[in-house]
Amino acid sequence: MIEIYSWPTPNGHKVHILLEETGLDYRGHPVDIGAGEQFDPEFLAISPNNKIPALVDSDGPGGRPISLFESGAILIYLAEKANAFYPQESRVRYAVLEWLMFQMGSIGPMLGQAHHFRRYAPEPIPYAIERYTNEANRLYSVLDRRLGESHYLAGNEYTIADIAVFPWLRSSKSQGVDITEYPNVLRWYAEIAERHAVKRGLKVLSDKTLAFDRRARENLFGVRQYRRRP
Repeated sequence: MIEIYSWPTPNGHKVHILLEETGLDYRGHPVDIGAGEQFDPEFLAISPNNKIPALVDSDGPGGRPISLFESGAILIYLAEKANAFYPQESRVRYAVLEWLMFQMGSIGPMLGQAHHFRRYAPEPIPYAIERYTNEANRLYSVLDRRLGESHYLAGNEYTIADIAVFPWLRSSKSQGVDITEYPNVLRWYAEIAERHAVKRGLKVLSDKTLAFDRRARENLFGVRQYRRRP
């Protein structure tokens, strides 16, 4: 059985979606990041970077348990376990990897910063807002060019690259992006949003909400993030 420790964020949802797409047996366990549960010793034992999601599979390689953190690594692991959404042909597989790395290195961090400075910063910082809003739109342009020449990000097949990027685009307005200005992205996004497994994946832990009170801000953005741990 796969145990997934998560929260309904883009990084959480991409793993939830893949689990629903593959049909692998799993149980979801909420980790309330606003309440600081990501700092619990039990969670840090499987996710030393105190970030969700994290996974424990009792039936890992060789039939032995395995734990994983980092959502990109989890996507690769689950896709290989299910032999799905991660093509075997070398050239296509490298295309999947490069677009997955694009999500991990650019889409997630930069769109996250745009969202943060536009919505959650305690006071407006015009330079940061302009910088990350511009970068968000640049990244949507990269996606739009790619999706103008390829039906999906890595080619003609729907893969973990698409699954990784999709949840990050659900908050385009909060990132300062008008998605209708990127017609190829809009076409791709609308198609993926209609997949039944995607709809189910987005419902995982959807009853959990994050209250942005003082305690949550400290846990997410404040001193607890930077405190040294033994």
